[in-house]
Amino acid sequence: MTNMSLSGTPASGLKASPIRPTVDLDAPGLRHGFLKLPYSSDASAWGSVMTPICVAVNGEGPTALLTGGNHGDEYEGPIALYKLAASLDLEQVRGRVIIVPAMNYPALDAGRRTSPIDNGNLNRVFPGSPTGTVTEKIADYFCRHLLPRADIVLDIHSGGRTLEFLPFAACHALEDEEHGARCLAAMKAFGAPYSVIMTEMDAGGLYDTAVEELGKTFVTTELGGGGTARAATVRIAERGIVNLLRHAGILEGEPEPAASTLLTMPDEGYVVSEHHGLVEPCVDLGDPVAAGELVARVYDQRRTAGATIEYRSPIAGVLAARHFPGMVKAGDCLGVVAYPS
Repeated sequence: MTNMSLSGTPASGLKASPIRPTVDLDAPGLRHGFLKLPYSSDASAWGSVMTPICVAVNGEGPTALLTGGNHGDEYEGPIALYKLAASLDLEQVRGRVIIVPAMNYPALDAGRRTSPIDNGNLNRVFPGSPTGTVTEKIADYFCRHLLPRADIVLDIHSGGRTLEFLPFAACHALEDEEHGARCLAAMKAFGAPYSVIMTEMDAGGLYDTAVEELGKTFVTTELGGGGTARAATVRIAERGIVNLLRHAGILEGEPEPAASTLLTMPDEGYVVSEHHGLVEPCVDLGDPVAAGELVARVYDQRRTAGATIEYRSPIAGVLAARHFPGMVKAGDCLGVVAYPS
């Protein structure tokens, strides 16, 4: 995946990225700028997509890449990272911090999960392409220019407009034990109320997968949802960022101790609707559920005597995620059950 040197020289005939940073990513200092991607449109013939970036470099040390806005309707990450970029003290940094509060800036600007330019879901197109869509070009730049520089990566998510989660930090079950142990330790250091070892429904195209394939220490989160942020979940993000930077040795001090419940989220814990209709939640987030217990009903809203479909938990555990709006379509995720580790 690292088909380009840090200097930007293409390897193996791969085209150079059209994205250019307006700031030096490597020189000492604190800089604010943009990742500039030329984009000609009806609104701006010689326009550009301008993705904000902040880089702090001070002496020798590891590099942390901190991202939010991978999906544009998830707000805790952007809020916490814009605040960090505005307040970061260079003298307290040992190493380098790269902050991209809105990876998919067009999506964040529009309040959408996907880009309004090309309908691209950034978290499904990695490793991307330097000659592809706008979203694919952004993914390619991260893979070939930012990720190779990083030692530890944090990507902050929440549920967006269609899901709601218990506030958790997460890592993935990895085959490499040493790599998995590093990610697990970093996840615990983040200090969210819940810590989850995840198995994705489909890991193909994920930013997570691109990071892990490079052997980087990776932590992600799901901090709420419903298409908004909450004061409590923003505080979790802010505290977790500082904890992670301390864990990496980039900031002085030890991570702030926090009680966290460890859960495993297996692929068999997903409850997916096979019907259209009105949802009745039968358990709330954090509630314990037994295998076979009723978690939701779906009603045919078109008639008063329509069919009622019951959905039951495939495993025992706690409800860690749920569908947020009151209506579902076939294929929507109704909920996810995780079990204590």
